[in-house]
Amino acid sequence: MKQRVITAVVLLALLAVVVWQINTPVLVLVIAFLAAVAANEIMRCAKVENTFISVVATGYAACVPFFASAKALTPWVSQAVWGKVIGAVPGVVYLIALVLVLLLAMLKGYAYTTFEDVAVSVFAGALVPFGFSVFIRLRDMFQIFYGLICALATDSGAQLAGMAFGKHKMSPNISPKKTVEGAIGGLIFSLILNAVAMILYNRLADFKMDEFAVAVLLAACLPVSFLGMMGDLSASVLKRNFGVKDFGKIFPGHGGVLDRFDSVLFAAPVLWLMTCWVIGL
Repeated sequence: MKQRVITAVVLLALLAVVVWQINTPVLVLVIAFLAAVAANEIMRCAKVENTFISVVATGYAACVPFFASAKALTPWVSQAVWGKVIGAVPGVVYLIALVLVLLLAMLKGYAYTTFEDVAVSVFAGALVPFGFSVFIRLRDMFQIFYGLICALATDSGAQLAGMAFGKHKMSPNISPKKTVEGAIGGLIFSLILNAVAMILYNRLADFKMDEFAVAVLLAACLPVSFLGMMGDLSASVLKRNFGVKDFGKIFPGHGGVLDRFDSVLFAAPVLWLMTCWVIGL
């Protein structure tokens, strides 16, 4: 427990630094690092033995966040310049290139490389970092905190509520400790915490949210938090399939990057889609 608390304090301190530098490429560098580590964790757990495939997929994962937005490298590189760079080639071309390179590597190392290795590496190298890169697309302090609260507060609230009131198992074959009562408690805790965050934001921030924005965010809190919960369960299924307890050990007492951000990878893309819809309105 002591180790978990110390790690949590350090992570919060690092988060404060990242938020402080949210409008600089520091955010992109941190997201790229997390994406690369998460991709590598999946491939290592899946026992991908082809080193070339692992290196290429990890490198691809680290590059994805840099191409998430034309504003990714401002003020180091202007939006106009970087926009031309990332718009020069459609994103799907890079994905096709990744798949072709990994398939060729499979042919070269057919004795110890399977198609499953390639499929896992494409998933780890392209889809997982896309979930992380959503924060680059959002690039807004409150929205990032909103997404983190939806994911992490639900997890913490569900654990506490489950310990206090849990009786009915939610998914005993996947995660025996999770209960229906805990899940409901987690959703309620996320909703309350986000409501408090919005009140504080409107009192302290220079640019306040209007009533429509507050209503949309509160209405979306439950589905976004629920999907975060599904992300946590999905990660549990992967760990069971791989036969591991944790994805990694980078965070002492907490496991790997995916162990901490599995729910965020489900919640963040939904938040981004919701934001695009609201802007469209």
